[in-house]
Amino acid sequence: MHGWTVKMSTPSVLATVSLFCIITGGALSDMRGTPALEAQQLAQGSAHLHRRLKRGWIWKQLFVPEEDSTPRVIGQLKSDSDRGEFSIKYVLSGEGAGDVFEIDELSGEIRTLKKLDREEKAFYVLQAQAINRKTNEPEEPQSEFIIKVQDINDNVPQFQNEPYVSSIPEMSPIGTTVAQVTATDADDPTFGNSAKLIYSILQGEPYFSVEPKTGIIVTSWPNMDREAREEHLVVVQVKDMLGLSGGYSSSTTVTVSLTDVNDNGPTFQHHMYNFVIPENAAVGTTVGRIMANDGDIGINARMTYSLEDDLEGSSTFIIKTDPVTQEGVVLLNKTLDYETKRRFVMAAEAVNDHVDTRFLPLEEFADRTSLKIFVEDVDEPPVFLSPVYEWKVPENAAVGTVVGSVSARDTDTVNNPIRYSIDKRSDTTKAFKIDPNNGTITVAKALDRETTNWHNVTIEGKETTQNHLSSSAVVFIKVLDINDNMPRLARDYQPYICEGIQAGELIQLLSAVDPDDPVEGHHFYFSMVPDKHINPNFTIRDNQVLSILMVMVRRHRRKQQEGLEVATELELPDTVSQKLQLYRDAGGGGADLDVCQPVVPLRPHPRRRERRLRKEDVRASIRMSLRESHLIGPEDEVFRQFILDRLAEADQDPYVPPFDCLRTYAYEGSGSSTGSLSSLESSTLETVPEQPASNPRPHLVRLTPWYGAAEEDTVF
Repeated sequence: MHGWTVKMSTPSVLATVSLFCIITGGALSDMRGTPALEAQQLAQGSAHLHRRLKRGWIWKQLFVPEEDSTPRVIGQLKSDSDRGEFSIKYVLSGEGAGDVFEIDELSGEIRTLKKLDREEKAFYVLQAQAINRKTNEPEEPQSEFIIKVQDINDNVPQFQNEPYVSSIPEMSPIGTTVAQVTATDADDPTFGNSAKLIYSILQGEPYFSVEPKTGIIVTSWPNMDREAREEHLVVVQVKDMLGLSGGYSSSTTVTVSLTDVNDNGPTFQHHMYNFVIPENAAVGTTVGRIMANDGDIGINARMTYSLEDDLEGSSTFIIKTDPVTQEGVVLLNKTLDYETKRRFVMAAEAVNDHVDTRFLPLEEFADRTSLKIFVEDVDEPPVFLSPVYEWKVPENAAVGTVVGSVSARDTDTVNNPIRYSIDKRSDTTKAFKIDPNNGTITVAKALDRETTNWHNVTIEGKETTQNHLSSSAVVFIKVLDINDNMPRLARDYQPYICEGIQAGELIQLLSAVDPDDPVEGHHFYFSMVPDKHINPNFTIRDNQVLSILMVMVRRHRRKQQEGLEVATELELPDTVSQKLQLYRDAGGGGADLDVCQPVVPLRPHPRRRERRLRKEDVRASIRMSLRESHLIGPEDEVFRQFILDRLAEADQDPYVPPFDCLRTYAYEGSGSSTGSLSSLESSTLETVPEQPASNPRPHLVRLTPWYGAAEEDTVF
């Protein structure tokens, strides 16, 4: 039986432990015995040891204190075969062997070589072996043992997750959790009290407290008011060694913010607000601002203002909430008049948008105040009874004729007199004048509608005292037409005829113009001047619409020949819509028709009869005379009636031009910048096929259907 003896050395205790190995049959036993049993056997001094098969040895831990920089013996290994003859050599291997630990190969003492740090490495696993110096064979099998670094309180507790920031609603009840702080200690929590931590409050009482073991901070004061103090700094300390003396400690700060709740209602600082605004202020002008203070912030401070108008309920003012400043902005909603009302008294109310009846009763979330608004008098310009006047005056009105009167008054309380005048820029012709005292406008000079039919005159009314303020009104004066102009020919006519022209041929169509503008339109009547020398070879036929100058040769009309052929078409001027049809004898051929060539006759009448001017023709001709007016067009009733009359005439008269002929009536319109498009304005006629040699000169057309005269006068 062989064994190891291990001597353990501590700073205060030196203990000796004998380890035994039972070698049976030259083999090392692997069985393990309990240290308690071995200690009991040693204490009883029993020399009798039980045989154990396959006994193995586990060395007890050796301890070395950390942070000890002095080399020292921490234990000794000794084999039972060692007789003190130094025949045994001890060898140490494993973690830290030769660097941290060393063994005396003769005595087996184990020493530390440097200071150890448990927080860096808590234990070392080493192997020991006893070798016979002579045989160099192991006297004992290699055994493993552990050297544990023993902890000392050499670390300060450290708080984790700093900084600590927390928030809770104001008015929170006692015991409301605020935050939890956590500290750690690098020392061994399983050995001694080096890592046993305790939390306490250094600053923040009596509002807050901390649970000693968990570090949970809770409120300990009721009804903490954010409006009184919005932020608290809580200092928490942690100590190791269970808070006993000699331990380490550290501290941290927890910033606790109180969030707002709606525990305050709006409050006006004044019971009465006074404002002044001029009477000429524009709608939308800011009258003033009022403010109800609310100790809350954010959504809890939002409020809506309202006005309870005066007894008249005129809603002259409104109030809106400024979303930034939460002020009530009083605005002008209607125009003011100092002379009508000079003072307004009303009540204003501010009400929280969001209320919380957990903290205040409902009625405390509103407050009221009073407003007095004084209207300031402003000197205003005079006001005309009407901004626009419209009058009519005939163009033959005598100078001094009263056209009309304007009137203005000073709306101010002083009621200054008003003096009237005409703006010279609006009456450059000085056709009117005005009485400066009563505003009566009269004709100052003769008027001419044909020169100016409208006068736009600006009248100014000015105060005679104070600031001489003025205003103006516009007067429209229409000049009415009278028949004060003679008609005249539309142009200077210079007709000509060719030699040998037959009697009754059309020479010229005449038209007249008149600058006047009668309501019923113009009716012109044409005739030869009686007291002038009249050539008996010519005459004028008045057809109301137009007049025709024809050659009247005192000779018998030759008999009309049979056979008609359409030659060309001659359009009347723009005052007439119907067309004259020119026909040629049948047979074709011949030279072109020039201006001197007679008109081709129409189909001969089967019988001759008298035709008088019918009333229908007269009415139609009168209607056509209205085409000069700008008010008549193709859609006019007069024009439509004219067409109907012509249609009825064609249907009832069996002697009209050829029965397969198409008559065309057109409305040319008036006011064209290019003038008339009628072919009658031309000096030439369209060419027609040459007449046959048997009939070198065509007969003239019978004009009775167009002009309605007697047969003797119109057929030629």
